[in-house]
Amino acid sequence: MANSFARFGCGAVVAAVLLVGAIGCESEDDDAAPSSTALESTSSTPLSTSIPPAPTSTVTYRPPYIDHVEWVQTDVGPSLQVHPTTSGRYTTDESAMGDAWSEVVRLDASANSPGMQAQFDCHWRFARIVDPEKASWNLEPRRPVVDEQTMIDTRCNPGFAEEN
Repeated sequence: MANSFARFGCGAVVAAVLLVGAIGCESEDDDAAPSSTALESTSSTPLSTSIPPAPTSTVTYRPPYIDHVEWVQTDVGPSLQVHPTTSGRYTTDESAMGDAWSEVVRLDASANSPGMQAQFDCHWRFARIVDPEKASWNLEPRRPVVDEQTMIDTRCNPGFAEEN
């Protein structure tokens, strides 16, 4: 509660406490909106920094991590566009990458190759950080299987330029 009053200053907190004490507490069933003047500040004094901020809520992102996949033809040949969900873009769950890859394979079994999985893993580990709102992660079956450093150096696009 202290954090929600921080922008109003100490005077507003005292006024709100006094106001609640003077009028009593309303029942939870009361639909009446509180008066807009109840939190108006008469002081510009900020709250003391000794009051710790309220804990922030933590969002838990759960499967599914992949919304859909679709094959498209690009300048570099066929490309599987993997469209992540919000959970797929933002989860921090350590086991989610394997679960997400399993979702891709369930959606299109032809994606199940070492090179495609390596591209997916690269996008999962790095592209989500660099550009979490990217519309799709594009995996090409013609790209070579390379070591992880080469995958990183080529921005998840080993062998030839990123598709257009």
